[in-house]
Amino acid sequence: MSKITIDTDTSRAHPNPAPGKRMTVPKIRSMKRGPGIAMEPLVMLTAYTTRMAQLLDKHCDMLLVGDSLGNVIYGLDSTVPVSLDMMIAHGAAVVRGSWHAQVTVDMPFGSYEQSPEQAFASAARILKETGASAVKLEGGEAMAETIHFLNSRGIPVIGHVGLTPQAINVLGSYRARGRDDAEADKVMRDAKAVADAGAFCLVIEGVMEEIASDITKAVPIPTIGIGASADCDGQVLVTEDMLGLFERVPRFVKKYHDLADQISDAVETYANEVRSNCFPREDQLYRAKK
Repeated sequence: MSKITIDTDTSRAHPNPAPGKRMTVPKIRSMKRGPGIAMEPLVMLTAYTTRMAQLLDKHCDMLLVGDSLGNVIYGLDSTVPVSLDMMIAHGAAVVRGSWHAQVTVDMPFGSYEQSPEQAFASAARILKETGASAVKLEGGEAMAETIHFLNSRGIPVIGHVGLTPQAINVLGSYRARGRDDAEADKVMRDAKAVADAGAFCLVIEGVMEEIASDITKAVPIPTIGIGASADCDGQVLVTEDMLGLFERVPRFVKKYHDLADQISDAVETYANEVRSNCFPREDQLYRAKK
């Protein structure tokens, strides 16, 4: 077999990371906060590309290859059209770009709902072809059997309750869940069912704050909030939202930067320099040595 040598001075794909040990599923599972338990909240962000994974990795406990890539990367109106092949391609890219964070890949709509056997086939493909260590799927009580099936066959699962974007055609809107007692009870039942089925972690999205707080106290696994509660055992945001790459974001997003404006300014400067023949200059050109 031929040996490939990578020029690390110019390679974008393979910078030299500091050596380290990747976060494991059991380690994440153990990071449940509670009375008398001094534990820092878990940090999770989404990642869809190798370069973004490289930039996020050392700061995060977990990287989520979310099906939100349908909206963020592909400009889709919802996550429903996202395919298993899309998730695998981006999941593999994120694993290649990380060495510290635990990587979880979303199971896209239609890849797991039919039966536990269908879910296993899809999840096994994800883990084999990406190198990720877990999958995430949406749904509560209805998915409990599937979560148990996967977990008992060696596939770690993160659950997802509350606002479940893959069900947008049933829900009708992205409004917060749990606004009445019946809906609040349903979210709580879903959360307990997911935990009882063997999920090692639980994303709670878009629910009334007190419900997320109650769920976090009620389940023995770490909860990751997004539009939920500061009481959750961790938090997740879509990276492009928190970096300010989009003008419109959900109300639960805090913009930590305004990269959209910075990118626009940089491109404007580049365009002006090209049109005025100021770029490229001598130090950007190759010349024959004299």
